[in-house]
Amino acid sequence: MRKPFYLNNRVRIHKITNPPFFHFFGYYDKTPWNKDSRYMLCLESKFMFRPPNPSDKVGIYLIDLYKDFYLRKISESSAWNWQQGCMLQWLPQKEDSVIIYNDRKDNFVSVIYDIESGEKRYLPLPIYAISPNGKYALSLNFARLNDTRPGYGYTGIRDPWYSFKAPIDDGIYLLDLENETYELIISLHELSMISPLPSFNEAKHWVNHLQFNSRGDRFVFLHRWALPNSRFMTRMFISDINGSDLHLLVNSGLVSHFDWRDERNIIVWCRIQGKGDHFFLINDISGEAMIIGEGLLTSNGHCSFSPDKRWILTDTYPDKEGYRKLMVYNVDIDELILLGRFYSLPELKGEIRCDLHPRWSRDGKQICIDSTHEGDRQMYVLDISEIV
Repeated sequence: MRKPFYLNNRVRIHKITNPPFFHFFGYYDKTPWNKDSRYMLCLESKFMFRPPNPSDKVGIYLIDLYKDFYLRKISESSAWNWQQGCMLQWLPQKEDSVIIYNDRKDNFVSVIYDIESGEKRYLPLPIYAISPNGKYALSLNFARLNDTRPGYGYTGIRDPWYSFKAPIDDGIYLLDLENETYELIISLHELSMISPLPSFNEAKHWVNHLQFNSRGDRFVFLHRWALPNSRFMTRMFISDINGSDLHLLVNSGLVSHFDWRDERNIIVWCRIQGKGDHFFLINDISGEAMIIGEGLLTSNGHCSFSPDKRWILTDTYPDKEGYRKLMVYNVDIDELILLGRFYSLPELKGEIRCDLHPRWSRDGKQICIDSTHEGDRQMYVLDISEIV
């Protein structure tokens, strides 16, 4: 009989959400814990075996860790997907009581919500990444992303540039959260003109996975393109916050998950000509790349540095038996520790899959995952304090 999961004997696991409904948080580059670790954020859906339709809303909940994981609904959103939710997160510099997330009105928007006062403020664009000082956000066209990369965009609004391969007036936007103003800082047309490949002319272009560095003065993102009925290709770019210092960092066509270690260095799973496919630590100025965890970190996963930067947390996609691995890698001593293996329901594939998407707690002693190893999509917390 198949066991739904294996756990390292130094790890304790807690299921923090329960049926009858389905719960998840979203992506691996955000933490669901607020600053004082009283609350965690989660999303609730009434279904889990199909993508969301325009009429489907996802509930936004607080998990009260002081009251036996009591769930309190505080809002809902009509702009969400299974991979990244509605970009729900605590607003930097106000992480105790203020959240931000995406929603859909006449257009896609973002919402700043004070959980204590109940006050809501709507912003004119949805958010993808927030600067560490909480003043700016990067945004993109989520309607286009829904067409080009199902599972990451939102339904309900048609892309105004649907028939354009690389529009000059769409791309990456910088949103001022205080003044509620925004501007296009990098266009898809501009990206298509940098070191162009023969496939560019007939390909549809888009951007995804934007992330600020630790200082908030630069950001990384992925430029993707695909010919009709073909798999997409990927390049990694670096830019300053105004889009004026733009340069191509990885140009191999294969770039996946990444995380900033600090203001200048990024860990990324990618292909580098002559070195192969690995996790590399890449300097964003020089482009110098060093393999990380060679022979240990051998597959792509959702990678992130611990708050103290001593550990790299990552996961895997399902193996032949349907299990996803969860691991931490000690950077200082080159040691990989298996935390657990979690069975993944085979019915959940493609855009409705349930990746573990592991995220660190703010003190680096716990990890939160989404998982289906007990038969439905729920959230779990792993205490790894005996390891780290």
